Amino acid sequence: MYGSYNGRSGMVRAGAVAAVGAVLLLAGCSSSSGSSGSSPGSGGAGKDAGAIGGRPRVSDPYWVNPDGNAARQVAAYTKDGDEENAGLIEKIARQPVGEWIGPDDPEAEVKGFTEAAEKAGREALLVLYNIPHRDCGQFSKGGAADGNAYRAWLEGVAKGIGDRRATVILEPDALLHMVDGCTPQEFHAERYDLLKGAVERLGQQPDTRVYMDAGNAGWRTPDALFQPLRRAGIAAADGFAVNVSNFQTTEASTDFGKQLSAKVGDKPFVIDTSRNGNGPYSGGAPEENWCNPPGRALGETPTTDTGDELVDAYLWVKRPGESDGDCKGGPKAGDWWPEYALGLARASK
Repeated sequence: MYGSYNGRSGMVRAGAVAAVGAVLLLAGCSSSSGSSGSSPGSGGAGKDAGAIGGRPRVSDPYWVNPDGNAARQVAAYTKDGDEENAGLIEKIARQPVGEWIGPDDPEAEVKGFTEAAEKAGREALLVLYNIPHRDCGQFSKGGAADGNAYRAWLEGVAKGIGDRRATVILEPDALLHMVDGCTPQEFHAERYDLLKGAVERLGQQPDTRVYMDAGNAGWRTPDALFQPLRRAGIAAADGFAVNVSNFQTTEASTDFGKQLSAKVGDKPFVIDTSRNGNGPYSGGAPEENWCNPPGRALGETPTTDTGDELVDAYLWVKRPGESDGDCKGGPKAGDWWPEYALGLARASK
């Protein structure tokens, strides 16, 4: 995975809400009715601010987790009196980021996120990353034991969403690793079936949008991807996602997405802008320039107001400040790395 999450549970923990109370006011992750409280497994919603950071829900509909790693880091820096670093990490803590769903209890985890988002009058952004034989044994290897286990896990995700609003980014790298040969041929037929089945199953939820991962502008060309996307069920999806966990510029990602869209029925797409503020890294070994590259920056903040009818949203799918893997001095994939987070924030505009 190009900078993946390690699948650990990201559920909101009610006991930590008090520790990040100051961040709640900054994020405005609140109930539209002005009430506060906790739901089972979802933690509390903060005091109503009407919109995240004062921005309207119509263009910024996604929920900010008040107990994310960035919010906890802000609380820790604030407690230590480190206002400068707290202010830098607030750039991340204020923004909605993808919730990468863990393997153990997807129904409860997803229910917690979507209920908290609903109470705040917002929409949950979920990332499903549990396909069997995930990441070809690299930094984020793992995934469901087999196809049946994946289908059962996916059913839990769907039940956890229920009739609440959610945007789902479906299986980063799952398609690409078949195209580039990283995933052995013997697993391809099942993987296509699982991806197509996931699109169809999630499509049964009344207020869920599904975007299939479709690589990035630095990897192959749209010509290598459109037929696999069709086979994987893009026709039934709401669109596709580009640049997930990568660093390609928004301009390059938009151009790449439009070329691909033209080949798959003019489907719209979303762009991960979480760490693309300075574009891709060109130093070091090319095969590892995606892994914790230095000198990168936060990109455009999440919004559905992109000014382009084919680009549904700029999203922070990758959670800025979480490691891509144990390369360049980083901790294991998905672990919070405050020094890297500070670097992203300092370099951002």
